[in-house]
Amino acid sequence: MPAFFEDIEAFRGDGSRNEKGETLEEFLEHYDPYRYKNPCCTVDMAVFGYPGESPDSSENLQVLLIRRRNHPSIGDWAMPGGFVNLYENLEESARRELYEETHVQGVETEQIGAFGEVQRDPRARVITTAFMALVRLEDVKAKAGDDAKDAAWFTIRISEERDEEGTLYRMELENRERGILLRPQVCFRTKGTLIRNESAVVRERGGVAADHAAILLTAYLRLRRRMEYETSKKETRQHEME
Repeated sequence: MPAFFEDIEAFRGDGSRNEKGETLEEFLEHYDPYRYKNPCCTVDMAVFGYPGESPDSSENLQVLLIRRRNHPSIGDWAMPGGFVNLYENLEESARRELYEETHVQGVETEQIGAFGEVQRDPRARVITTAFMALVRLEDVKAKAGDDAKDAAWFTIRISEERDEEGTLYRMELENRERGILLRPQVCFRTKGTLIRNESAVVRERGGVAADHAAILLTAYLRLRRRMEYETSKKETRQHEME
């Protein structure tokens, strides 16, 4: 089959032929991308919202979740997301899926990592790339669409305790207006110093689909650390000015 896209000059290397005597064009013409079974690619988006003019405290953060309309995990709550289209960049996919499922658009996003446990999705071998965003609650209005049966903001409460495997986070995601309380539990492990191996394993899904509680926790902890750091810097500057 021909090249996946037209401009292949950057992939010509030193211009020599391979061991079969093929040029780059000839190699690509005979290359079969379906020779091996490959994973599917998805994206998921952890969208956090804050009240007021600025994100002053992680305790005031809320997270936007959608209720799944179809299998798998039908009826469970999840982050907005879905499959990557063939000619999309990952961030484009994340923004598109967010808009299709919640009608939220125009947000700044950050990639937080890839999640690819073999048994994370029964449909196929699915690897997801997760993103996060931070918005002012007054600036967005979420409305369910596409594969989402519902969309709602949830407050976040987290308690943590150490055990022999790492730190166990008991999460409570609540929408009081609708009487919804989700209680997932995630064990977070960190090994190493300069090179770190971090993993988040769902112990109890608590109404949250698949491994989304682990992804959500990973994003939340990263954002919380940054907010605490910014608050500390602000307090230091105020102290120095006194």
